[in-house]
Amino acid sequence: MKHPPFHMVYHDGFYTKRVWCRGERGSRVRLVGPTSCSGRVEVFHDGQWGTVCDDDWGLRDAEVVCRQVGCGKAVEAPTLAHFGRGSGQIWLDNVQCSGTESSLTDCAHPGLGTHNCKHFEDAGVTCEGYSVRLVGSSSNCSGRVEVFHDGQWGTVCDDIWRLSEAEVVCRQMGCGKAVEAPGSAHFGRGSGQIWLDNVQCSGTESSLTECAHPGLGTHNCGHHEDAGVTCEGSRVRLVGSSSNCSGRVEVFHDGQWGTVCGDHWGLSDAEVVCRQMGCGRAVEAPTLAHFGQGSGQIWLDNVQCSGTESSLTECAHPGLGTHNCGHHEDAGVTCEGKCLCIGESGVK
Repeated sequence: MKHPPFHMVYHDGFYTKRVWCRGERGSRVRLVGPTSCSGRVEVFHDGQWGTVCDDDWGLRDAEVVCRQVGCGKAVEAPTLAHFGRGSGQIWLDNVQCSGTESSLTDCAHPGLGTHNCKHFEDAGVTCEGYSVRLVGSSSNCSGRVEVFHDGQWGTVCDDIWRLSEAEVVCRQMGCGKAVEAPGSAHFGRGSGQIWLDNVQCSGTESSLTECAHPGLGTHNCGHHEDAGVTCEGSRVRLVGSSSNCSGRVEVFHDGQWGTVCGDHWGLSDAEVVCRQMGCGRAVEAPTLAHFGQGSGQIWLDNVQCSGTESSLTECAHPGLGTHNCGHHEDAGVTCEGKCLCIGESGVK
């Protein structure tokens, strides 16, 4: 199916024409549900979000969605509005993916808006990334580690908890390298199940449950021993947007959050931020305080990234705090992945 060379974007009360960018072929996808890696599948087209009908919906289709939103492999492809009924448009029906496509609209389907469905048939996905979450922090890249098993979230005990274990969690969450592996309920005590204890990772595993451990639910701990992680991605945040994958770029340094100046700011710099945040590829690198002006410190200016760096501060720059800018020049990013909007999913 051929795609038009542009689409229409709504911003600040106006629709504007946008040429297809790298990583943006096909319509954008978001998950509306309990986490950023599980939920009702919704597609953005013609200025509106709409759902996907579950006719012919299966794991290969879910695989494409999970990869598109940066959430690893598909675990389930629930149907019948498992994550609640959407409203308004139903954009896709009878989707048939091989599983290798880069976006859902690259899969075979009868046409956007062509369907014979109701919202009680809305399709969903549960992705691999859903098996671990971080709780108790204002950052999506630090917090108490919790694992989903047997229908319940539970914590991890800090016995033998080290950076090698945190490294696996940070990578699984798409948050870059591990910075710290705090124990003793540093991010607050959890409740209910304790699923893991005496976890021993080499650091190369793709998920925490692949590491050596005595068995899910086997432990001798209390919640005062809950394990946490602080990942490299927690040193960058996106502010001023309803999406957790777009906003004004802010960097944490010397105990304070500060902004980044838009001088020389481009897609290669945004690419590093989007990857550091676990948000897929960069779509735009807006400047001139597109997401509003910050306040206080301006930590970075004249940033020059190749695009392959693992964190923004690894890119060439004249030094943290060295700049000749005002906050009217604050830099931002719009990333491809995990378009989960605050207020639409219960995430706060």
